[in-house]
Amino acid sequence: MTRHLLEIDDLTADELAEVLACCAPGAVGRVLDGQGAALLFEKPSARTRHSTEMAVVQLGGHPIYIRPDEVGLDQRETTEDVTRTLACYHALIAARVFDHAQLQRMAAVSPVPVVNLLSDESHPLQAVADLLTIRAELGSLAGRTVAWVGDFSNVARSLGLAAGLSGMGIRFACPAGYGPSDLDLDRLGATGAAEVTAGTEPAKAVEGADVVVTDTWVSMGAEDEAQRRRDAFAGFTVDESLMARAEADGIFLHCLPAHRGEEVAAEVIDGPRSRVWPEAANRLHAARGAIAWLVDQ
Repeated sequence: MTRHLLEIDDLTADELAEVLACCAPGAVGRVLDGQGAALLFEKPSARTRHSTEMAVVQLGGHPIYIRPDEVGLDQRETTEDVTRTLACYHALIAARVFDHAQLQRMAAVSPVPVVNLLSDESHPLQAVADLLTIRAELGSLAGRTVAWVGDFSNVARSLGLAAGLSGMGIRFACPAGYGPSDLDLDRLGATGAAEVTAGTEPAKAVEGADVVVTDTWVSMGAEDEAQRRRDAFAGFTVDESLMARAEADGIFLHCLPAHRGEEVAAEVIDGPRSRVWPEAANRLHAARGAIAWLVDQ
C-alpha cells in the first residue's frame, strides 16, 4: 500500500521517530537514483522549493519544478488526471497547495507517494524540521514544553501534532477566535502529548516553556484580512519580556518569513535565543529524511 504524508499524524509515534532518524546526514542512500520527483507549487516559496529540490538531488533523483499554470489543476485537467499523469514519470509527487482537499484527492488516486509541502491545513515537513532543531539544541524531545503564541495556523497544527507524538507538551496562546477548535484539541490529545492547553494569555503559555514558537499573523492569501488581524493580535508579539518567562535555556523558533515588530521583536529573532537559521537549514534534512522513508515503504 502506497504511503503518503499529508499531515504528521499520518505517521505513528514510532514512524515519526523513524523519519527523524532518516534525516541524519548519511543515514539514507540514493533511494531516488535515476528517478524523477514532481514538485508542484500553487504557492511560491523560498525555503520549501530549495530544500525539497536539494533533498531530491541528494537522494539521487531529478526534481522537476511545476508552476500552477503548467498543469492548471481543475482547469486544464482534473486534479486526479494531473496526478495520474505525473505518476507515470515520477517516483513521488510533492505539492504546495492552497486547499488541503487537493492533496487528499491526489493521494486517493496516486500509485506513488504524495508529500504535502504546505496546505491551508498543515505543514508537516516544517514540523519535522522543528523537531530536529529542538532535539539538536536541547538534547531530547519527550517531556519538553512548546509554547505557541499567535494564530493557530497550519504550521501550529502540524507542530502540535509532531510535539504530541514525540511526548512533548504543547500550549497555545491565541487571540479569541484564532485558537484551536475542540476537534483540534481532541486530535492533539490523542497523540499522547504530555500536555495540551489552549488560552488567550501568552505569558501563561510561555512560563517555563523550553521552546517558544510563532508565525506570521497574515498568511499568503489572507492579505485582505491584514489590518483586522493586526488589531486582533495586538499584545501577542514575542518580545524579550515574554521570552524571559521561558526556561533559561529556552529557544525561539519561527518558520519564516518573519515580520519584525509584528509577531516577533527584532531583538528576539536576531538575538541569542533564536534558532531560526538552524531551523531553516533543517528543512533540507526534513525533506530528505521524509522522502527517503516514504519511498522505502
